[in-house]
Amino acid sequence: MSNEAPNQARVIPLRPQSARPGSVRPLSERPATAPPKDPTTRQTREPLWRDLVGDVLRRERLAQERTLKDVADAARISMPYLSEVERGRKEASSEVLAAAAQALGLGLGDLLSLAQGELTRHSARSRRAMPGSPYDGMCLAA
Repeated sequence: MSNEAPNQARVIPLRPQSARPGSVRPLSERPATAPPKDPTTRQTREPLWRDLVGDVLRRERLAQERTLKDVADAARISMPYLSEVERGRKEASSEVLAAAAQALGLGLGDLLSLAQGELTRHSARSRRAMPGSPYDGMCLAA
């Protein structure tokens, strides 16, 4: 038997002493932070396709003065899932998009065409915001 006390735990710190919560480092030791960016020089980010499609679905539903539950029931998809699609939180399959579009009296092509129009408008706004951009139009190839 050993002479050590049983059940003695050895503590191994995971962080250096100076990085422990509650310890404050002097200003001279703190890392420099980047200055805040000027919002006028910030580049605009291209929207995600799921955001565009979700916006179109929500706008069409509200224009028809229909509830989320009504459209979800007609499309045979769950109300929470349709809500997430409308908010751009979920990347819906083409089957789900077609069902939601049909429930709103649209075809899948109509839905995608409306979303493409939104993307085109956003791209035009981005080009005006960024003078000197080499991009001057949309090219579709088949």
